[in-house]
Amino acid sequence: MTDAKKIHPPETLEGWYALHQLFAHPVGLTPNEKEQAKTAALLTKLARPEGGGWSAVARVIGSMSDTMMVHFRPTLDAIGEVQRELNKDPYIQRLVSTYTFLSVTEAGLYHITAELARDAVARGGSVGDEEYAKAVKARVDAERSAPMVMRRLEPPFPAEMPYISFYPMSKKREAGQNWYSLTLDERSRMMYEHGTTGRKYHGRVQQIITGAIGFDAWEWGVTLFAKDPLDFKKLVTEMRFDEASARYVDFGDFWVGKVMSAEEWVRA
Repeated sequence: MTDAKKIHPPETLEGWYALHQLFAHPVGLTPNEKEQAKTAALLTKLARPEGGGWSAVARVIGSMSDTMMVHFRPTLDAIGEVQRELNKDPYIQRLVSTYTFLSVTEAGLYHITAELARDAVARGGSVGDEEYAKAVKARVDAERSAPMVMRRLEPPFPAEMPYISFYPMSKKREAGQNWYSLTLDERSRMMYEHGTTGRKYHGRVQQIITGAIGFDAWEWGVTLFAKDPLDFKKLVTEMRFDEASARYVDFGDFWVGKVMSAEEWVRA
């Protein structure tokens, strides 16, 4: 097996850390205007923090959970501070945590990694040698400076897209369906096809991909925002027919809701 055909992980770029929180509202939760006003002020502050990132709160529809909070911050410590502030809030303390998901925004550089692996073999070198490392650094630095990549790593808040859908997913590791046993060229080809499907929904759906390997039991999280919630169904359906999803992906639960202001949320 040549070096180009060996199993290599793709290079990745990471950006903001992300925390998804799901809550259920216990039966009999009675309004407390003083508590709710304090909570609304806290959520408003968290929505646009001075250090960068953003937070959003949504009413979940069609689930045992009632609320989803999503937080993006430049550092893991900043995510931890968000969690601590919310845990101290009297009104939020009365909610029941049903699920959390910790991850970081990610751009997988499958195509670039596969190309550089082939180049290394062509010159008689190998993946990981000094020349390969220099080439990787140059390409990674160039990718990070690209506006489209930065939007994936530091996604803007989609103010004009009030509906949200979130789900975790992992690549399969089963006999005959093991993503991690495929060559980099095979994975690159399938991910290019997968990305082409996603780009068809540009302007209709904002997709935020977050990596969770080492952070959560699931390997990735997908957060979608849209003006029309039917676009969630159309996009996910079409993507499931891509080879990468049809053969090599396991999906977790889906949570769908509508983003609202902190004041609307405490009154809803």
